[in-house]
Amino acid sequence: MKDLGPAQQILGMQITRDRENRRLWLSQEKYIERVLARFNMNNAKPVSIPLPNHFKLSKSLCPSSKEEIGEMSSVPYSSAVGSLMYAMVCTRPDIAHAVGMVSRFLSNPGKGYWEEVKWILRYLKGTIKLCLCYGGTDPILEGYTDADMAGDLDSRKSTSGFIYTFAGGAVSWQSRLQKCVALSTTEAEYIVAAEAGKEMLWLKRYLQEFGIKQKEYKVHCDSQSALDLSKNSMYHSRTKHIDIRYHWIREVMDRQLLRLVKIHTKENPANMLTKVVTRENLELCRNIAGMFLDTAGGGELMDSSRPSRSSTSLHC
Repeated sequence: MKDLGPAQQILGMQITRDRENRRLWLSQEKYIERVLARFNMNNAKPVSIPLPNHFKLSKSLCPSSKEEIGEMSSVPYSSAVGSLMYAMVCTRPDIAHAVGMVSRFLSNPGKGYWEEVKWILRYLKGTIKLCLCYGGTDPILEGYTDADMAGDLDSRKSTSGFIYTFAGGAVSWQSRLQKCVALSTTEAEYIVAAEAGKEMLWLKRYLQEFGIKQKEYKVHCDSQSALDLSKNSMYHSRTKHIDIRYHWIREVMDRQLLRLVKIHTKENPANMLTKVVTRENLELCRNIAGMFLDTAGGGELMDSSRPSRSSTSLHC
């Protein structure tokens, strides 16, 4: 065997360490540059958000005539979405919602969908130096959940989103449609809380294998009614139809394996995983998720804007 020194790159991700300050950064700047060059977007005008309000994606935009289908067959839609998906899975939770939207129409994409894919590429162009930063804070695992009621225009299913942070940076995130149609915002938030609870228990056991334990494990939710439903085992007329599998979260809380904690909607980083947010809200979500711009160009992040856990109302 040959010692090649500390890891600097793996699977298209650049690794930068600052052992003196106990910091670590992950970025995909070079990968994103190759993706932009591949789809001729390296000179495109940058935008500030990954998904604008005026894009309303639905099946009505799918091409119906042979001419439209033939025209879109020459567009590398699937390749572009696949490239975006890899960046989203590795280091870019901020584009998870937008990539999830465009990936629903891979079988028959229209021009409107391709315009949204190019918009995401323009967003990556403007945030190409964005990195995930770990360290500088206590090694605490925390979760955040959110749901967008009836966000899908075709099926009217809600969008679930959750994100987990450890040592100041995001380590796990998800944005996807729920498997059933929720009849209320409470039900949608309750469903995502159950799904996020399963991820919390897995991460909890994973960290404990390394000897990392903490006093309590918190999952933040911005719906007070969903929190009340998770603590009250009584059946109500408006909630008795909810699938039994989602009531599993009640048992987990009774056994004190995790806690659901109220958080203000404006301070919830999971917002960017379920809906279109403003630029200011997006920046707040990215900061809480540990995403900062590499302004130094060499991996030394100017992260003085990182919110400290002692001065932020989100962290107890």
